[in-house]
Amino acid sequence: MQRKTFIKNTLVSAAAFAIVPRHVLGGKGYVTPNDRINLGFIGVGKQARGLLNNMSKLPETLVLAASDVDKKKLDYFIAQAKQNNEKKTAAEVMGYGHYRELLGRKDIDAVVVATPDHWHAQIAIDAAKAGKDIYCEKPLALTIAEGRAMVSAVRKHKRVLQTGSMQRSSYNFRQAAELVLNGYIGQIKEINVSVGEPVKQCDLPSVPVPEYLDWDMWIGPSLYRGYNPTLSPPIEDNSWAWWRGYHGFGGGYITDWGAHMFDIVQWALGMDDSGPASFTPPSTPAAKEGLSFKYANGVIVNHKQWGEGNAIQFIGTEGTIEVSRSFIRSTPENIAGIKIKPTDKRVYYSDNHYQDWINAIRKRTKPIADVEIGHRTATICNAVNIAYELQRTLKWDAKKEKFDDQYANMMISRPYRSPWNFNDY
Repeated sequence: MQRKTFIKNTLVSAAAFAIVPRHVLGGKGYVTPNDRINLGFIGVGKQARGLLNNMSKLPETLVLAASDVDKKKLDYFIAQAKQNNEKKTAAEVMGYGHYRELLGRKDIDAVVVATPDHWHAQIAIDAAKAGKDIYCEKPLALTIAEGRAMVSAVRKHKRVLQTGSMQRSSYNFRQAAELVLNGYIGQIKEINVSVGEPVKQCDLPSVPVPEYLDWDMWIGPSLYRGYNPTLSPPIEDNSWAWWRGYHGFGGGYITDWGAHMFDIVQWALGMDDSGPASFTPPSTPAAKEGLSFKYANGVIVNHKQWGEGNAIQFIGTEGTIEVSRSFIRSTPENIAGIKIKPTDKRVYYSDNHYQDWINAIRKRTKPIADVEIGHRTATICNAVNIAYELQRTLKWDAKKEKFDDQYANMMISRPYRSPWNFNDY
């Protein structure tokens, strides 16, 4: 065979092989190495372990790295990740004490951020700068200013960020949102949201730091305080850490569950790119419920226990809809089960929050809980906590993201310890 003919035949054969379908090459569900999305986990406590199981079920993903300041939790997570990887391919999972070492790896495509809330902004912004796509647990940010910086960083570096507001990928909440959005209970007048109490100052005693925990790194950008196992329980405890209840680290149940429930309120009202116009705290000092916020169209949202825990009650001129993770019901009863018409307004459809993120990475599109959506929801949560703390009505300009109160505006951000800086994006 002449050299030219040999080269020509070789190229044709190679091209034919290249377009053979994946399932022919590797069996059902086969994903080639080049099609993998390699993940790194930052923060590997209790929430991350659930996320690991959900992410590992996706055929495109492979977990290659993890980072945490708790050596015991890191070792446990790595063992679980390796076990999950074995179902797909043999792959090492490397552990890091500092998340920036993980971000420095060129083979990591995307990261899952499941740290305490006070770390979300700095890590997500660093990840965006490093060219990684991001899944960040809710609430997206500990302060309003951090949330806006996260949006700016994600947009600047052209990243995909999915907020962990996974209720948007659930039938109950999608059905409720579309029923409300399309006027099936008439004009919305009032909404009751039952979530727990606001944030409070941390009054825990300090005790010696365990040898396996880098406590200074756990504190990170927040103002320093001593260690207490309530803030970071040992892995043997297996309880939910209650850093989320205290200033500087979390936002109480207002951000913990409010980030889920206020998010659905925003969705159902079509307000994903905006927010309320004012926040009015209860008249009783130190009350833990009773605050209300009002949208420009007159809809009032009450933070109160209305009969069901962690649930929402939409009250319209022609009926009510009540929804939680375990139920959706209505008055009249038939409304809850109505099939939404093709001609009705529809919300973004997703039935798997994690696959939706991966799909958005593939397509370079916005996921169901895009960074702006996560920021707007977290803004409501943070503004509610500010109004509870200041105990006075606050007007809010959702476009400028400013209050009409100088003290409230001081609480839009927070001081950072050096060398951390969330505005460096």
